Amino acid sequence: MSYSDILVIAMGLTAVMILGVSILMLKVIKFYVKESVHPTPFPSPEEKARQEIALEQALALKRLKPSIWSKIMGLKPISEEKDLVMEHEFDGIAELNNPTPAWFMVLFYGTIFFALVYMFNYEVLGWGQNQEQEYDTEIEQAALAKEAFLLKPGNAKNAVNENNIEQSKDEAVIKNGAALFQNRCTPCHGEHGQGIVGPNLTDAYWLHGGTVKDIFKTIKYGVPEKGMIAWEKSLSAQQIADLTNYILSLQGSNPAGAKAPQGEKQP
Repeated sequence: MSYSDILVIAMGLTAVMILGVSILMLKVIKFYVKESVHPTPFPSPEEKARQEIALEQALALKRLKPSIWSKIMGLKPISEEKDLVMEHEFDGIAELNNPTPAWFMVLFYGTIFFALVYMFNYEVLGWGQNQEQEYDTEIEQAALAKEAFLLKPGNAKNAVNENNIEQSKDEAVIKNGAALFQNRCTPCHGEHGQGIVGPNLTDAYWLHGGTVKDIFKTIKYGVPEKGMIAWEKSLSAQQIADLTNYILSLQGSNPAGAKAPQGEKQP
Protein backbone atom coordinates (compact mmCIF):
# COMPACT_ATOMS: atom_id res chain seq x y z
CA MET A 1 0.00 0.00 0.00
CA SER A 2 1.51 3.31 -1.11
CA TYR A 3 1.67 6.59 0.83
CA SER A 4 -1.02 8.13 -1.38
CA ASP A 5 -3.41 5.24 -0.61
CA ILE A 6 -2.88 5.69 3.12
CA LEU A 7 -3.48 9.44 2.75
CA VAL A 8 -6.75 8.86 0.86
CA ILE A 9 -7.99 6.43 3.54
CA ALA A 10 -7.07 8.87 6.32
CA MET A 11 -8.89 11.71 4.56
CA GLY A 12 -11.94 9.50 4.07
CA LEU A 13 -12.08 8.57 7.76
CA THR A 14 -11.68 12.24 8.70
CA ALA A 15 -14.56 13.18 6.40
CA VAL A 16 -16.80 10.52 8.00
CA MET A 17 -15.94 11.82 11.49
CA ILE A 18 -16.69 15.41 10.46
CA LEU A 19 -20.01 14.29 8.98
CA GLY A 20 -20.96 12.51 12.22
CA VAL A 21 -20.07 15.57 14.32
CA SER A 22 -22.07 17.81 11.97
CA ILE A 23 -25.17 15.60 12.32
CA LEU A 24 -24.91 15.72 16.12
CA MET A 25 -24.53 19.51 16.04
CA LEU A 26 -27.61 19.83 13.84
CA LYS A 27 -29.64 17.75 16.32
CA VAL A 28 -28.46 19.94 19.19
CA ILE A 29 -29.36 23.12 17.30
CA LYS A 30 -32.78 21.69 16.38
CA PHE A 31 -33.49 20.78 20.00
CA TYR A 32 -32.38 24.25 21.19
CA VAL A 33 -34.64 26.02 18.68
CA LYS A 34 -37.59 23.80 19.61
CA GLU A 35 -37.17 24.45 23.33
CA SER A 36 -36.76 28.18 22.68
CA VAL A 37 -40.03 28.39 20.75
CA HIS A 38 -42.06 25.82 22.71
CA PRO A 39 -40.36 25.09 26.02
CA THR A 40 -41.32 21.81 27.69
CA PRO A 41 -43.22 22.54 30.93
CA PHE A 42 -41.98 20.82 34.08
CA PRO A 43 -44.71 18.69 35.72
CA SER A 44 -45.99 19.65 39.14
CA PRO A 45 -45.70 17.19 42.09
CA GLU A 46 -49.36 16.20 41.62
CA GLU A 47 -48.81 15.48 37.92
CA LYS A 48 -45.70 13.44 38.74
CA ALA A 49 -47.71 11.36 41.22
CA ARG A 50 -50.46 10.77 38.64
CA GLN A 51 -47.87 9.76 36.03
CA GLU A 52 -46.26 7.28 38.45
CA ILE A 53 -49.65 5.76 39.34
CA ALA A 54 -50.52 5.42 35.65
CA LEU A 55 -47.14 3.82 34.94
CA GLU A 56 -47.61 1.29 37.77
CA GLN A 57 -51.09 0.39 36.51
CA ALA A 58 -49.75 -0.11 33.00
CA LEU A 59 -46.96 -2.36 34.30
CA ALA A 60 -49.43 -4.37 36.39
CA LEU A 61 -51.70 -4.84 33.37
CA LYS A 62 -48.70 -5.91 31.30
CA ARG A 63 -47.73 -8.47 33.94
CA LEU A 64 -51.24 -9.92 34.00
CA LYS A 65 -51.32 -10.32 30.24
CA PRO A 66 -49.52 -13.58 29.32
CA SER A 67 -46.67 -13.27 26.88
CA ILE A 68 -46.38 -15.26 23.65
CA TRP A 69 -43.67 -17.41 25.27
CA SER A 70 -45.98 -18.21 28.18
CA LYS A 71 -48.74 -19.23 25.80
CA ILE A 72 -46.41 -21.48 23.79
CA MET A 73 -44.92 -23.13 26.88
CA GLY A 74 -48.26 -23.35 28.66
CA LEU A 75 -46.88 -21.45 31.66
CA LYS A 76 -49.15 -20.09 34.39
CA PRO A 77 -48.35 -16.99 36.46
CA ILE A 78 -47.37 -17.49 40.10
CA SER A 79 -50.54 -15.73 41.19
CA GLU A 80 -52.58 -18.67 39.82
CA GLU A 81 -50.58 -21.43 41.54
CA LYS A 82 -53.10 -21.70 44.37
CA ASP A 83 -55.72 -22.80 41.85
CA LEU A 84 -53.41 -25.51 40.46
CA VAL A 85 -52.52 -27.24 43.74
CA MET A 86 -53.64 -30.90 43.74
CA GLU A 87 -55.39 -32.47 46.73
CA HIS A 88 -52.68 -34.93 47.79
CA GLU A 89 -49.62 -33.74 49.67
CA PHE A 90 -46.55 -35.49 51.10
CA ASP A 91 -44.12 -34.20 53.71
CA GLY A 92 -45.43 -30.69 53.23
CA ILE A 93 -44.81 -30.81 49.49
CA ALA A 94 -47.76 -30.21 47.18
CA GLU A 95 -48.01 -30.94 43.48
CA LEU A 96 -49.27 -28.55 40.84
CA ASN A 97 -51.63 -29.78 38.18
CA ASN A 98 -49.87 -28.07 35.29
CA PRO A 99 -51.18 -29.15 31.88
CA THR A 100 -48.82 -30.50 29.23
CA PRO A 101 -47.48 -27.62 27.08
CA ALA A 102 -49.19 -27.16 23.74
CA TRP A 103 -45.91 -27.41 21.78
CA PHE A 104 -45.22 -30.83 23.31
CA MET A 105 -48.67 -32.12 22.41
CA VAL A 106 -48.24 -30.84 18.84
CA LEU A 107 -44.95 -32.73 18.55
CA PHE A 108 -46.44 -35.85 20.16
CA TYR A 109 -49.43 -36.07 17.84
CA GLY A 110 -47.20 -35.02 14.94
CA THR A 111 -44.98 -38.08 15.46
CA ILE A 112 -48.05 -40.33 15.49
CA PHE A 113 -49.27 -38.78 12.24
CA PHE A 114 -45.83 -39.11 10.66
CA ALA A 115 -45.60 -42.77 11.68
CA LEU A 116 -48.98 -43.52 10.09
CA VAL A 117 -48.05 -41.73 6.86
CA TYR A 118 -44.67 -43.49 6.77
CA MET A 119 -46.23 -46.92 7.31
CA PHE A 120 -48.86 -46.47 4.61
CA ASN A 121 -46.33 -44.98 2.18
CA TYR A 122 -43.63 -47.64 2.52
CA GLU A 123 -45.34 -50.76 3.89
CA VAL A 124 -48.95 -50.61 2.68
CA LEU A 125 -49.11 -48.63 -0.56
CA GLY A 126 -45.49 -49.22 -1.57
CA TRP A 127 -45.07 -45.74 -3.03
CA GLY A 128 -41.58 -45.27 -1.58
CA GLN A 129 -38.50 -47.50 -1.31
CA ASN A 130 -37.53 -49.04 2.01
CA GLN A 131 -33.91 -49.29 3.12
CA GLU A 132 -33.22 -52.60 1.36
CA GLN A 133 -34.75 -51.34 -1.89
CA GLU A 134 -32.76 -48.11 -1.68
CA TYR A 135 -29.60 -50.15 -1.14
CA ASP A 136 -30.30 -52.31 -4.22
CA THR A 137 -31.02 -49.19 -6.29
CA GLU A 138 -27.76 -47.54 -5.19
CA ILE A 139 -25.83 -50.72 -6.05
CA GLU A 140 -27.33 -50.70 -9.55
CA GLN A 141 -26.53 -47.01 -9.97
CA ALA A 142 -22.96 -47.62 -8.81
CA ALA A 143 -22.57 -50.44 -11.33
CA LEU A 144 -23.85 -48.21 -14.14
CA ALA A 145 -21.57 -45.38 -13.02
CA LYS A 146 -18.62 -47.79 -13.01
CA GLU A 147 -19.41 -48.94 -16.55
CA ALA A 148 -19.68 -45.34 -17.72
CA PHE A 149 -16.36 -44.54 -16.04
CA LEU A 150 -14.60 -47.48 -17.65
CA LEU A 151 -15.95 -46.59 -21.09
CA LYS A 152 -14.27 -43.18 -21.03
CA PRO A 153 -11.21 -43.01 -23.32
CA GLY A 154 -8.92 -41.90 -20.51
CA ASN A 155 -9.80 -44.98 -18.47
CA ALA A 156 -9.23 -47.58 -21.18
CA LYS A 157 -6.64 -49.41 -19.08
CA ASN A 158 -9.19 -49.97 -16.36
CA ALA A 159 -11.85 -51.28 -18.76
CA VAL A 160 -10.51 -54.86 -18.63
CA ASN A 161 -12.18 -57.13 -16.06
CA GLU A 162 -12.87 -60.81 -15.38
CA ASN A 163 -15.70 -60.80 -17.91
CA ASN A 164 -13.96 -59.37 -20.97
CA ILE A 165 -10.27 -60.26 -20.55
CA GLU A 166 -8.64 -62.20 -23.37
CA GLN A 167 -5.34 -64.03 -23.33
CA SER A 168 -2.42 -62.17 -24.88
CA LYS A 169 0.99 -63.50 -25.90
CA ASP A 170 2.43 -60.07 -26.59
CA GLU A 171 6.03 -59.90 -25.37
CA ALA A 172 5.55 -56.49 -23.72
CA VAL A 173 2.54 -57.79 -21.79
CA ILE A 174 4.43 -60.92 -20.67
CA LYS A 175 7.43 -58.81 -19.63
CA ASN A 176 5.27 -56.47 -17.52
CA GLY A 177 3.54 -59.45 -15.94
CA ALA A 178 6.90 -61.10 -15.15
CA ALA A 179 8.09 -57.98 -13.30
CA LEU A 180 4.87 -57.88 -11.27
CA PHE A 181 5.15 -61.58 -10.50
CA GLN A 182 8.74 -61.26 -9.22
CA ASN A 183 7.82 -58.38 -6.92
CA ARG A 184 4.61 -59.79 -5.48
CA CYS A 185 4.05 -63.50 -6.10
CA THR A 186 7.40 -65.25 -5.57
CA PRO A 187 7.14 -65.55 -1.74
CA CYS A 188 4.19 -67.93 -2.12
CA HIS A 189 4.50 -69.35 -5.65
CA GLY A 190 8.27 -69.39 -6.14
CA GLU A 191 10.54 -67.54 -8.52
CA HIS A 192 9.48 -69.70 -11.48
CA GLY A 193 5.90 -70.40 -10.39
CA GLN A 194 6.86 -73.84 -9.07
CA GLY A 195 4.84 -73.36 -5.89
CA ILE A 196 5.94 -72.97 -2.25
CA VAL A 197 3.14 -72.09 0.15
CA GLY A 198 0.86 -71.46 -2.81
CA PRO A 199 0.14 -74.01 -5.55
CA ASN A 200 2.26 -74.81 -8.58
CA LEU A 201 1.31 -72.49 -11.46
CA THR A 202 3.15 -74.33 -14.21
CA ASP A 203 1.10 -77.55 -14.45
CA ALA A 204 -2.40 -78.18 -15.78
CA TYR A 205 -4.04 -78.47 -12.35
CA TRP A 206 -5.92 -75.55 -10.80
CA LEU A 207 -7.69 -74.98 -7.50
CA HIS A 208 -9.85 -72.07 -8.69
CA GLY A 209 -9.96 -72.56 -12.45
CA GLY A 210 -7.24 -72.19 -15.06
CA THR A 211 -8.90 -70.08 -17.75
CA VAL A 212 -7.77 -66.53 -18.34
CA LYS A 213 -10.97 -65.24 -16.71
CA ASP A 214 -10.61 -67.55 -13.69
CA ILE A 215 -7.00 -66.54 -13.05
CA PHE A 216 -7.83 -62.83 -13.40
CA LYS A 217 -10.69 -63.21 -10.93
CA THR A 218 -8.53 -65.13 -8.44
CA ILE A 219 -5.82 -62.46 -8.53
CA LYS A 220 -8.31 -59.60 -8.34
CA TYR A 221 -10.43 -60.84 -5.42
CA GLY A 222 -7.89 -63.15 -3.75
CA VAL A 223 -8.58 -66.23 -1.65
CA PRO A 224 -8.80 -64.83 1.91
CA GLU A 225 -9.48 -68.22 3.54
CA LYS A 226 -6.12 -69.47 2.19
CA GLY A 227 -4.13 -66.32 2.89
CA MET A 228 -4.10 -64.81 -0.62
CA ILE A 229 -4.96 -61.12 -0.55
CA ALA A 230 -7.15 -59.29 -3.07
CA TRP A 231 -4.75 -57.49 -5.38
CA GLU A 232 -7.40 -55.16 -6.80
CA LYS A 233 -6.58 -52.76 -3.97
CA SER A 234 -2.95 -52.32 -5.01
CA LEU A 235 -2.87 -53.23 -8.72
CA SER A 236 -4.73 -51.66 -11.62
CA ALA A 237 -6.95 -53.78 -13.85
CA GLN A 238 -4.34 -53.66 -16.62
CA GLN A 239 -1.62 -54.83 -14.23
CA ILE A 240 -3.77 -57.76 -13.13
CA ALA A 241 -4.34 -58.61 -16.80
CA ASP A 242 -0.58 -58.53 -17.49
CA LEU A 243 0.08 -60.74 -14.48
CA THR A 244 -2.63 -63.17 -15.63
CA ASN A 245 -1.08 -63.49 -19.07
CA TYR A 246 2.38 -64.08 -17.58
CA ILE A 247 1.05 -66.90 -15.37
CA LEU A 248 -0.55 -68.53 -18.41
CA SER A 249 2.80 -68.29 -20.21
CA LEU A 250 4.32 -70.50 -17.48
CA GLN A 251 2.21 -73.49 -18.53
CA GLY A 252 4.37 -76.52 -19.28
CA SER A 253 7.66 -74.86 -18.23
CA ASN A 254 8.33 -77.69 -15.71
CA PRO A 255 10.71 -75.84 -13.34
CA ALA A 256 12.96 -77.76 -10.98
CA GLY A 257 11.46 -78.65 -7.59
CA ALA A 258 7.90 -78.07 -8.75
CA LYS A 259 5.19 -78.69 -6.18
CA ALA A 260 2.82 -81.64 -6.61
CA PRO A 261 -0.36 -80.96 -8.58
CA GLN A 262 -3.34 -79.58 -6.68
CA GLY A 263 -6.94 -79.14 -7.72
CA GLU A 264 -8.55 -80.25 -10.97
CA LYS A 265 -6.94 -80.64 -14.34
CA GLN A 266 -7.84 -77.90 -16.79
CA PRO A 267 -8.76 -79.33 -20.20
